[in-house]
Amino acid sequence: MSRLACCLTLMFLVAAARQLPAQHLLSGRVVDEQQMPLKGATLLFPDAGLSTLTDSEGRWEVSSAEENPLFRVSAAGFRSWEGRYTGPDMQIQLEAAGYELAAVELEGTGRSLGLRSMGEVEGMGIYAGKKTEVVLLEDVLGNKGANQARQMFVKVAGIHVWESDGAGLQLGIGGRGLSPNRSANFNTRQNGYDMAADALGYPESYYSPPMQALQRIEVVRGAASLQFGPQFGGMVNFVFRDPDPGHKLLWEGQATAGAFGFLGSYQRLSGTSGKWSYQALHQLRTGAGWRPNSEFDSHTAFGQLRYQPRPGRSLRLEYTLMRYLARQPGGLTDAQFAQNPRQSIRERNWFRVRWNLLAAQWDEELSERSRLQLRVFGNASSREALGLLERITVADFGQTRNLISDEYLNGGAEFRWLNQFNIGQRRSDLLIGARLYRGHTTQRQGDGLPGAGPDFTFASDGLLEGAEYEFPNANLALFAEQVFRLGDRWIVTPGLRWEHIRTFSEGYFRQRVFDFAGNVVSDQIVEEEKERIRSFLLMGLGLSFQANKWLECYANVSENYRAVTFSDLRIVNPNFQIDPDIQDESGFTLDTGLRGQRGNLFRYDISLYYLRYNDRIGLLLRADQPPLYLDYRLRTNIADSYTLGAEAVVEADVLRLIKGPTFPLGWVLFSNIALNQARYVNTSDLSILGKEVEFVPKVMWRGGMSWHVGNWEAQWQMSHVSQQFTDATNALRSSSAVNGLIPAYQVADVSIRYKWRSWSLDAGVTNVFNQMYFTRRAVSYPGPGIIPGEGRGWFVTVGWHVGKVAKR
Repeated sequence: MSRLACCLTLMFLVAAARQLPAQHLLSGRVVDEQQMPLKGATLLFPDAGLSTLTDSEGRWEVSSAEENPLFRVSAAGFRSWEGRYTGPDMQIQLEAAGYELAAVELEGTGRSLGLRSMGEVEGMGIYAGKKTEVVLLEDVLGNKGANQARQMFVKVAGIHVWESDGAGLQLGIGGRGLSPNRSANFNTRQNGYDMAADALGYPESYYSPPMQALQRIEVVRGAASLQFGPQFGGMVNFVFRDPDPGHKLLWEGQATAGAFGFLGSYQRLSGTSGKWSYQALHQLRTGAGWRPNSEFDSHTAFGQLRYQPRPGRSLRLEYTLMRYLARQPGGLTDAQFAQNPRQSIRERNWFRVRWNLLAAQWDEELSERSRLQLRVFGNASSREALGLLERITVADFGQTRNLISDEYLNGGAEFRWLNQFNIGQRRSDLLIGARLYRGHTTQRQGDGLPGAGPDFTFASDGLLEGAEYEFPNANLALFAEQVFRLGDRWIVTPGLRWEHIRTFSEGYFRQRVFDFAGNVVSDQIVEEEKERIRSFLLMGLGLSFQANKWLECYANVSENYRAVTFSDLRIVNPNFQIDPDIQDESGFTLDTGLRGQRGNLFRYDISLYYLRYNDRIGLLLRADQPPLYLDYRLRTNIADSYTLGAEAVVEADVLRLIKGPTFPLGWVLFSNIALNQARYVNTSDLSILGKEVEFVPKVMWRGGMSWHVGNWEAQWQMSHVSQQFTDATNALRSSSAVNGLIPAYQVADVSIRYKWRSWSLDAGVTNVFNQMYFTRRAVSYPGPGIIPGEGRGWFVTVGWHVGKVAKR
């Protein structure tokens, strides 16, 4: 489909909406008594059934049929304000209140549904016409102490979750025909900056932020490629809570106990004094795991210091440290899973991660209509995998283990300038940005020590038995997006991004051939040096039509691009091989849909999408030459593909819709469904032509209900994921168990919460019906083979806060 055809299709879909009364764009700013911006303050428009939140600069905007509506502003630690809208330069100052008054969020319609869309312009980004979701963690029930991803993303349509461990050590999410493996098909960020191993060459996330510390999770689909980088999946941004503005010192803590020996601790200190604000937190997770040989120990620490010399100017420094060590029980064959999914036949596999993220951010308000932001960030981290990489059908007799050691040292800077101006009588927004990034990854693979413990030491002091490579890379990107408001209802958002990428690899790999007695008959060192330099331009267009206060029609088309990663170039693994002529991938994403919200009572987002993926890199099932004929997987550009689907989220507070927003009992019903069809096309390989794309369930449904009355909340949720394939040939089963069908499964969870003064209690049961299921077949770690999901479990979390109110 050509770019012109995509744009014409979008314009036709949006133009079909009926013309309704004009809307007024309302905007303003919320600050405290020292004129510092209040981020996350809630604005409620009861007559219109609207609500919104302020951004990091205290700004907000919303479309309303009424020109001067009555509305209310509230924020934790501050007294509420109520009045009428007076104009775009309106600034609301909230007065500090005692901490006990912070519970105002549970009153009337003040409690959110837990999910919202991003504004047309929010923070330093443009999201008009894009498919977006914001998960509000404060209003999400679930096991946050164990980073339970399927509970955190339960209301986000189309998110496919892999479950490899019971503590959420690694987040695996995907969608729309993209593998969830370590979320590598998303541009993953923390507070706006990169958190993956190497954003360009190895975008896998070995670090997951602690859900207990987060305020929200922002998800922008494929159209995020223009502002955040050309990943097909889009962008996921984990936003930490801000330091408490109403206290000099606030101590918050949570203690969690759960099934299978899980123990967790979360401690946070935060506060504000004059122009300075700060926070420091630590999370501990430890446990034995559902299967034998699954014990883990994880520590995460985060610190933030912010200085605001005057309103509109601020400097923020952040540091993140994460350390974890986990034993990995290995995979299972289909027969072993059917016999006993809790068994483990690997006891010498270990995984260790050490993560260090550092970031600085400068925000400057040049005028009422012009802002700039400079963000500098770096990552100095490592991960080490030790164990037996052989097929799960190969017995572990205590032989030499394989050790893979990666070190990541990268950094970058991102500059953004957002400017508002008028074209005639209409406001327009222009975002211009630049990104400079340099990365350096060192990857080594060879024989480790043959013992059983976590000794991450290579057995050889000389040339390694596997490979040793250096992967330096560099990236320069320039991007721009413009919001044009045509009348009171239409918004057009064109954008473009220019990318210049240089990737380089230098090193060697070792080819050794053994006879059946285990003797080396050939030993060869192969040295390699590869360089790839390319520049390209990506374009996109977004459209939005605000039919009325409860109905927005939106559509967008954006080009996507994904560079070949390090793992696509070289790794020594007996379960798969790599095509030396592998190439970059390209394509585009098309979205169109309807969405709307009536305050905190009703919300919906129904959309269609089309994802075109050219020169797709995947795995083909192949067999060795005689006499062994052992199967293996070949990583190469296998074909073009398309994914077509529908995604819908509908959520309603039924009782308050019927009886009014002040009714004391809230009963929320929600349903989230994704219907997908994905096929391979344009390939000379007849074994995959017309076959289904792997990791694409045709149906994903998550739904449930929640209740809240007074200080009590409860939620029941159910997840259904239909069957899916794990390779392009759609193999039903293989001897190594790394290929084959993933059967359909259903998982139910229930959670409750009670709050009393400065105390809270969360508890729940996960996998209520003890479903035996699995979400993935691993090629290497933590397998190879089937990785079972956890059976029935439970958790209890006790929380508290104690603070000293700041003097004003």
